[in-house]
Amino acid sequence: MVLGIEDPWVLGAYIGSILVMLLCVVYGALNWNKGGEDEEEQIKEEIEWHEKEKEMEEDELGLWDEEG
Repeated sequence: MVLGIEDPWVLGAYIGSILVMLLCVVYGALNWNKGGEDEEEQIKEEIEWHEKEKEMEEDELGLWDEEG
């Protein structure tokens, strides 16, 4: 009987939960701030997408400037 837990399966579940939590913390610490290397490229793509979407909306809704 460890810490008042008589069933070894319950004790195993508690230990497993703690080990998984530690694994998640280690994984998070190792991968902290990864993936930001191509952020500028993603921003440029998003701007281009927004401009194309705006043009499509203007074409579909029949919006045009004063000269057109």
